[in-house]
Amino acid sequence: MISVAVVDAETPGNIGTIARAMKNFGLEELLLVDPPELDPDGEAYGFAGRAREDILPNAREVPFEYLRENYHTVGCTAVTNEDARKHVRYPFKTPRELADSLTDIRADTCLVFGRERVGLTNDELAGLDEVCSIPAAADYPVLNLGQAATVVLYEMRSLTLESTQLPDPDHERATEREIEGLHDQFGSFLEAIDHPEEKRAKAGRLFRRLVGRAHPTDREAVSLRGIFRRAQQRIDRRERD
Repeated sequence: MISVAVVDAETPGNIGTIARAMKNFGLEELLLVDPPELDPDGEAYGFAGRAREDILPNAREVPFEYLRENYHTVGCTAVTNEDARKHVRYPFKTPRELADSLTDIRADTCLVFGRERVGLTNDELAGLDEVCSIPAAADYPVLNLGQAATVVLYEMRSLTLESTQLPDPDHERATEREIEGLHDQFGSFLEAIDHPEEKRAKAGRLFRRLVGRAHPTDREAVSLRGIFRRAQQRIDRRERD
């Protein structure tokens, strides 16, 4: 299932536009982080079209951490780092590449959109699994929030419209609990090997991006956690001896 989250939107109308695009392209679950008030007689419902009947009334307000704990998360941003030495907004996928990568994956995925003026912050993106960006003209790559969401959701249509016949996914991604446990174990491992403290956050982001693209299964996540745990235990024994 693909869900949509909008973080700290300033304009109710943009939420209505996103809900309408969701209705157009077969998505149903809308999650709102710190939303403005959505008046049934206001612009959110006015812009939503038929989404005012179900998607908007059923939208749920959740904290940002809820997204990380329950979904494979994809942060959607216009601004990227075109440099492999940076790991907050790089590497990123285009919407079409993202849709292709999710075709054979069984995982609840949430597309996360940020604020109208500044989008998602670096701190927010650092905690998400993948990054998606829309290719646009270099001299003006920033799209309106509603427009950006519509483009991304259009590319997801091959995964969400019932009229499209897709093969059953043959790869089931590990649960978010296992994935977050793997990240925690990796963090403990960095501490055990005395990785420079000032570099641990960057190493953690690099690892999160790698895992986010790899979509490990439960067995793979458990095995990797076990490897890191055994390495940490061996280091601890040697230090005691």
